[in-house]
Amino acid sequence: MDKLIYLDNAATTQTAPEVLDAMIPYFTEYYGNPSAVYSFAGEAKKAVENARRTLAAGIGAKPEEIYFTGGGSESDNWALKASAEAYAAKGKHIITTKIEHHAILHTAEYLEKSGFEVTYLEVDENGFVSPEAVEAAIRPGTILISVMMANNEIGTVEPVREIGAVARKHGILFHTDAVQAFGHLPIDVEAMNIDLLSASAHKLNGPKGVGFLYIRQGLKLRAFLHGGAQERRRRAGTHNTPGIVGFGKAAEMALQSMERRTAYETELRDYLIGRVLTEIPYTRLNGDREKRLPGNASFCFRFIEGESLLILLDQSGICASSGSACTSGSLDPSHVLLAIGLPHETAHGSLRISLSGKTTREEIDFTVDRIKEIVERLRNMSPLYEDFVKKSAGENREV
Repeated sequence: MDKLIYLDNAATTQTAPEVLDAMIPYFTEYYGNPSAVYSFAGEAKKAVENARRTLAAGIGAKPEEIYFTGGGSESDNWALKASAEAYAAKGKHIITTKIEHHAILHTAEYLEKSGFEVTYLEVDENGFVSPEAVEAAIRPGTILISVMMANNEIGTVEPVREIGAVARKHGILFHTDAVQAFGHLPIDVEAMNIDLLSASAHKLNGPKGVGFLYIRQGLKLRAFLHGGAQERRRRAGTHNTPGIVGFGKAAEMALQSMERRTAYETELRDYLIGRVLTEIPYTRLNGDREKRLPGNASFCFRFIEGESLLILLDQSGICASSGSACTSGSLDPSHVLLAIGLPHETAHGSLRISLSGKTTREEIDFTVDRIKEIVERLRNMSPLYEDFVKKSAGENREV
């Protein structure tokens, strides 16, 4: 196959042509600052507020509960740091999990250095967080629970509604990192008892560098960035009008196509998983088989290094990843895979494939065929695999 096969949509997505078309006038024609008072700025301000309404409707929120940010990581930082600051007088205990995105984990570590205590909950072998474990971890000084809606590496969709109910029962703020979920899974912040929610445009065919934080009306969170009155005095800085417009358009398209698109991706994902697990021995699926993101398939291949697999796939024009794009330069195995109980040597052989509504079965067949060839090639070069085969042959002879 001559064309590029892009299977890393969990890392980022292609900006849709319709999104780009919607953005361009706000670079060239309606380029006024939305915060200005003259009429020329009115079109930009109107576009920002239209996008805010679209995004709010996508999660069952009010427009005034949507605050624009520079992306999911900023939204996560804001949720944790502002909650800690605002409610420190009530307590200094935060609950999260061992499989969160590093935007949460590193922020939690920062807060620990500032005197807060953080409980990092264990997950089961499929990456699920137990609502019972969340409740058991609550103390009198617990002020915030942060559990992601869907894991960016293994695709597991967490029981957010149940965890939100636990938080609401105990009067504790509940934040969810929905960066992988928004536009791909139905979300209702009221039904799910969510107080704070992070999302990002570039995971759903929108532009990079823009996200939002949902803050439930009535929460006393202070400003995250200082220096201006933008975003109701909570996030200073000139609005990224083209990016916000693009986010709104991408969300509109994603929400309208969600049912059809996710059904297609789920069918293709299950076909991919079936082929890999059936045709490549000593392979495991990471995450739950059913309760996972529609386009996510995460595997571990024993006796190989995932880095080598990625390089050889790239030589065939196939883009995939070994896990989170934010840690792609690290030689350490994924913290998520270690948290679900995989040994280091198995976790090193990971591969994440993330589909889109444009991925074809032909592309999947070509990719699986190449993975089979590459895994066999790498295993034939592996002393560990050679020892395993010899040991297995010896055990069979003894039987």
